[in-house]
Amino acid sequence: MAPLILYGAVPNKNVFKVLIAAEYSGVEIEVVKNFEWGVTNKNPEFLKMNPIGKIPVLVTPDGPVFESNAIARYVARLKEGNPLLGSSLIEYGHIEQWIDFSSLEVDSNLLRWFYPRFGYAPFAPQVEEAAIAGLKRALTALNSYLASKTYLVGHCVTLADIIMTCNLSIGFSRLLTKSFTEEFPHVERYFWTMVNQPNVAKLFGEVKQTDSVPPIPSASVPAQPKEAEKAKEKSGPKNESSKPKAEVLEQDEAPKPKTKNPLDLLPPSTMILDEWKRLYSNTKTNFREVAIKGFWEMYDPEGYSLWFCNYKYNDENTVSFVTLNKVGGFLQRMDLARKYAFGKMLIIGSEAPFKVKGLWLFRGPEIPQFIMDECYDMELYEWTKVDIADENQKERVNQMIEDQEPFEGEALLDAKCFK
Repeated sequence: MAPLILYGAVPNKNVFKVLIAAEYSGVEIEVVKNFEWGVTNKNPEFLKMNPIGKIPVLVTPDGPVFESNAIARYVARLKEGNPLLGSSLIEYGHIEQWIDFSSLEVDSNLLRWFYPRFGYAPFAPQVEEAAIAGLKRALTALNSYLASKTYLVGHCVTLADIIMTCNLSIGFSRLLTKSFTEEFPHVERYFWTMVNQPNVAKLFGEVKQTDSVPPIPSASVPAQPKEAEKAKEKSGPKNESSKPKAEVLEQDEAPKPKTKNPLDLLPPSTMILDEWKRLYSNTKTNFREVAIKGFWEMYDPEGYSLWFCNYKYNDENTVSFVTLNKVGGFLQRMDLARKYAFGKMLIIGSEAPFKVKGLWLFRGPEIPQFIMDECYDMELYEWTKVDIADENQKERVNQMIEDQEPFEGEALLDAKCFK
């Protein structure tokens, strides 16, 4: 059989789908060397194989195949009786079911979140909120299904697991922090089980979960194309020809290192935020006597400030799961402040409309400006600085940290912690 040739850059989750399927199937694939994204996939020969220039593309003796899931299926079918495709017709149907679920429910929502955050598409708050809500719905369903299962279909790895893992990998490595995925423990267990399978680890290498979600990219004016610069050189006076060249070189220079966060330049505080977070997390009994007492012993009013927040549009919170998703999205977008903040968000009420109130601890005497600038949710809340000299306000802080129920005479629908 003539060799199979794969066009695609690595690391790339879609290329990995094919290569991992090949590892399990004992199929040899030759990856094109020196593939250059934006060049190789734009030349006429490549566009004959895939008219829209996407990767991967597999060249077979019978012609090219594009779309990663289709290529992975092709590779798997090269091995007769391949367990990647199940041992019965119903298993094959379930494998196809989970491949579609992975593509339509998991991958599509991850990419709608991913592209704007990494500057590949314009950022729109409503689009991101819908993407996160859709992803959470998908992961909730997947988490429930995996509660009693190791793999998606049967008792061994199938093509559905390979495609699901590759799609999840971009989330775990770029967007899904531990605070996000801990809501889905069976998905976590499944993902780490899969990436440590020898045939997967051979290609993935060491996988590390991201610590934070990248901030919303600020709008910037595109750099002037080099072709325009060259045109200026030709039309300009000879004695000034060096000036445009210098500008081009300047544009091509690596960006300067980011300046330090202003909060890192504040005088040292006696309060170590991580120590408080550990105390909060590790206290299981006698919460008032241990955690609350410890908080006030640690609290440094010179280095930190406490703030109450109240959602401005509580009358709109008429559906419980939408309200919970709204708060969850807010906490997810606050990841950029994890080093400098601790928060509690209470969703209050036994029936609609639900109230959303919170307590936040921030580094510094005011709410950090970069949080106000980057997290659009901040404008949806009224913020009031806590006066710790007021015993009533201090007790309210205690109740919110403790998730006291009833809170202000009402039941708690849920309580979420940012730490």
